[in-house]
Amino acid sequence: MKAMMLTGIKQMEMRDIPEPVLVNSSDVKIRMSAVGICGSDIHYYTQGQIGSQKVVYPFTVGHEGAGVVVEVGKSVKRVKTGDLIAIDPAMPCRECDQCLAGRYHTCRKLRFLGCPGQAEGCLMEYIVMPEKSCFPLTGNLTTDHGSISEPLSIGVYAVKKSGDVKGLNIGIFGFGPIGMSVMLAARAQGVAKIYITDIIDERLAIAAKEGATLAGNPMKENIVSKINRREPLGLDIAFECCGKQEALDQAIELLKPGGKLVVVGIPEFDRWSLSVETTRRREISLQFIRRQMNCVEQTLDLMKNGSVKIESMVTHRFPFEKTKEAFDLVADYRDGVMKAMIDF
Repeated sequence: MKAMMLTGIKQMEMRDIPEPVLVNSSDVKIRMSAVGICGSDIHYYTQGQIGSQKVVYPFTVGHEGAGVVVEVGKSVKRVKTGDLIAIDPAMPCRECDQCLAGRYHTCRKLRFLGCPGQAEGCLMEYIVMPEKSCFPLTGNLTTDHGSISEPLSIGVYAVKKSGDVKGLNIGIFGFGPIGMSVMLAARAQGVAKIYITDIIDERLAIAAKEGATLAGNPMKENIVSKINRREPLGLDIAFECCGKQEALDQAIELLKPGGKLVVVGIPEFDRWSLSVETTRRREISLQFIRRQMNCVEQTLDLMKNGSVKIESMVTHRFPFEKTKEAFDLVADYRDGVMKAMIDF
């Protein structure tokens, strides 16, 4: 079968590799239909690592996937051959202290699609996943919904970890796919006002179209002053979604006393810096987000019942053989890209 593999920094090749086979009775073999490109995929493509997780070439990335079931193990009951499914890329051991505490996303032996040292990604024609990572796409749900359920579930989880957002005013600093996922999830939970910042004007246009109270570019205007004029008492919650120190600083500056900072973005540097004066005097709460936990089904339900609509998220599509073109587009933030989708 064909797999699109990283072969070096900003290098990628289509290669022939053996087709996977079922090993366990709970295994499900999937023919891939669509894969979304994530910011973490781009980190591996352009940097060769995220923190201590370093790529050993050749390696296949990709973890936002949907496909069709082509074979199931004898104990599988959740899905059957022919089902269209969303794929949860996380494969926890379900036996360690973290799993037994219900924290599957911080499993001590976690295997995650497209994560170096854990599991090859899903930018290949077929993959095998455990039954518990497979979620049927029913009703009006398509492969796009299936692929986007992965980043969107992170948004759903981030909003859940921030507390009850109904009636609150929030800021989202960085409006890529994760920032947009946070916005969609927060709006579905009844947030009052949503303030958006990003340095790509086309993304700000999407935010405005999706109903943002204000969407501004910090490279072109003093966004802190502009939001402060609208919200002189400050924001209730700020979500950092781009992994940039400047965005974190702006988020902290705009939070009201007792406000909450939720850090979702993945930075390319090793340490965040926080203003002691501002965070201490305002008693700011800090919450870091590690992927998501038990939010896939809720996310699929939100899309299925119409509470969350994703039509504005997918801005570009590429056939499987042009995956490198898609990665270069996303890596360079060209053409106002929000989410690029690979179609098989």
